[in-house]
Amino acid sequence: MWIDTHCHLDAGEFSADLGAVIARARAAGVGQIVLPAVDVGNFDAVRALAHEHGYCYALGIHPLAVAGAADDDLERLHDALSAHRDDPRLVAVGEIGLDRFMPGLDAERLERFCSAQLQMAREFGLPVVLHSRRAVDELAKLMRRVEVPGGIAHAFNGSRQQADVFVQQGCKLGFGGAMTFDRALRIRALARELPIDAIVLETDAPDIPPHWLYRTADERAAGAVARNEPAELPRIAQALADLRGISVEALEAASEANARAALPRVP
Repeated sequence: MWIDTHCHLDAGEFSADLGAVIARARAAGVGQIVLPAVDVGNFDAVRALAHEHGYCYALGIHPLAVAGAADDDLERLHDALSAHRDDPRLVAVGEIGLDRFMPGLDAERLERFCSAQLQMAREFGLPVVLHSRRAVDELAKLMRRVEVPGGIAHAFNGSRQQADVFVQQGCKLGFGGAMTFDRALRIRALARELPIDAIVLETDAPDIPPHWLYRTADERAAGAVARNEPAELPRIAQALADLRGISVEALEAASEANARAALPRVP
């Protein structure tokens, strides 16, 4: 079974045809999807979608949502984790982390929110779904301070040395559409060379479309759509299998086992 370990099915891009998107995913063999929250405003949405369609979810405050978060949103997250701690479909705290790519973000506030959420993951015995852009070393340092029960470093784009650090901290590394671009040399090298038991698959749909869905800025301005969706996961997996020189069936079995190891509650 294919498991999409990171997909935002609650995004507005899916509002018009969500049923068809889910049907295509199931027809493609994607049997499980992890739906991470990004702020307190979509906690209920991801939980409801998970229960309605047999998927699973994570609760957290995304680093890009921290600027607009209220000071008591961390308390609201804690309350939600406490209220749903026995929900078997709640599999992680996420999407959380650090972002040094977007300009204008308050670095101290980002770190405070990330640290608090790591502490909640430890308190509730949940793994984490991590976002990190240009902040891999900082995030690894925070995780050394607050040990959590592993998790997934989503859309990983660090060095091999940084990858090894995250793996040593109990995390799997997420690979998706970015890996399908020939010019993504570092990501492709990691996907080819990392131990197979370090890798999980994801789409981050509707974002990070694979190369066959990519549209230039001019094409998008003209109305072309570049929406990613979970049904693309097996084709993304085929690209990874080709890079590694293994069968897609072997990759399917390994990636499913890895996802379940990273997120033990996945049904």
